[in-house]
Amino acid sequence: MKILFLSHYFPPEVNAPATRTYEHCVRWVRQGHEVTVVTCNPNHPRGVLYPGYRNRLWSVEDHNGIQVIRLLTLLSANKGFGLRTLNYIWFMLMCVLLCWRFSRPDVVISTSPQFFNGLAGYCVARLRRTRWVLEIRDLWPESIIAVGAMKEGVVTALLYRLELFCYRACDLIVPVTDSFRDYMVAKGISSEKIRVIKNGVDLDLFSASAVEKDSEVDALFAQHGLDGKFIAAYVGTHGMAHHLDTVLLAAQKIRHRTDIAFLLVGDGAERDRLLQYARDMQLPNLVMLDQMPKRKMPALWSRVQVSLILLKKSDTFKSVIPSKLFESFAMNKPIILGVEGESARIVEESQAGLCIEPENADALAAAVVRLADERAVYAAMASCGKEYVMRHFDRDVLAQRFADALNATLVGHQPVSVQP
Repeated sequence: MKILFLSHYFPPEVNAPATRTYEHCVRWVRQGHEVTVVTCNPNHPRGVLYPGYRNRLWSVEDHNGIQVIRLLTLLSANKGFGLRTLNYIWFMLMCVLLCWRFSRPDVVISTSPQFFNGLAGYCVARLRRTRWVLEIRDLWPESIIAVGAMKEGVVTALLYRLELFCYRACDLIVPVTDSFRDYMVAKGISSEKIRVIKNGVDLDLFSASAVEKDSEVDALFAQHGLDGKFIAAYVGTHGMAHHLDTVLLAAQKIRHRTDIAFLLVGDGAERDRLLQYARDMQLPNLVMLDQMPKRKMPALWSRVQVSLILLKKSDTFKSVIPSKLFESFAMNKPIILGVEGESARIVEESQAGLCIEPENADALAAAVVRLADERAVYAAMASCGKEYVMRHFDRDVLAQRFADALNATLVGHQPVSVQP
């Protein structure tokens, strides 16, 4: 099977869409499929090219058997609205204009968000007369309205119409949660064209028993006085959706506990503001580190005690499952989850963490103190996560399910033709 995958993000970028795309594609290559990923030149989240890359019209590289085609990118930081939207539209246009240079695939997959990358799949698949699979990792425009980046109006009404058009036009929809599937069915989309493939984890990479010593990570922890402390860590994007002020406020409430520290690792639109807020609060128990490469994540997780997974309090986020949930499970790290809905049901079922109300700093502080002080509770939760993720969220199994769904689409119905 020849697979063409359109993804705005790809390694060496370290966000969730880059990881999911790579981990599926590399497994498909191992299974004997021919996989090409079309993506941007790496610049997320600062809008600055990563070292060793040039912003050319077209460049090709091999990434563990995946042919990676990088297109000329309109560089933009992952914040604001105008330039970032132009960045999204630019990538869609580049995919369409240069798709004649791609080897004709059996199937085109495009992943959304962002929205225009999803729509690029429709254009490329129709031009190359092949099947189109739309992967949905977040609901747009619901999620951008939920974080306050857009208000309901004429533009969002148009986006809702385009969203429904894409659902109807594609040959297969692959959402990452059951809640997304229910949302689509409620909009009149047949459940027969939807196949849920949830996020998961690479159990070879994220294994508490196989972590190698990392001198750089060790040095950072020593430099910031973290050695010997009970560390509650948030690792990931510092964005509008995550409301990380909650972490800072929780740290302030238990600043007297010199044995406990909070750690934030990553980058994003909110990081500079959070850094200044932390300086103003003069928190001795909070450390903020820059984004780290994916390969260092297991060593980082091995040095912390608790994983913090937080989102804003919004009905929209009740349908999401943050991918870092599964990495935390795999590393035997109890979770404090400030997300309602489907994610909370997973944590409760796994018995591998505590669920708190989103944006509640008192509840977060209390949960951290409980896990620090009640070591029997901590140990029980730590032992549950790995077993649960092995049963339900092994990336090898999920990638095979995705490949099976692609094959079924190829031997099934013909692509539909839908007018906007």
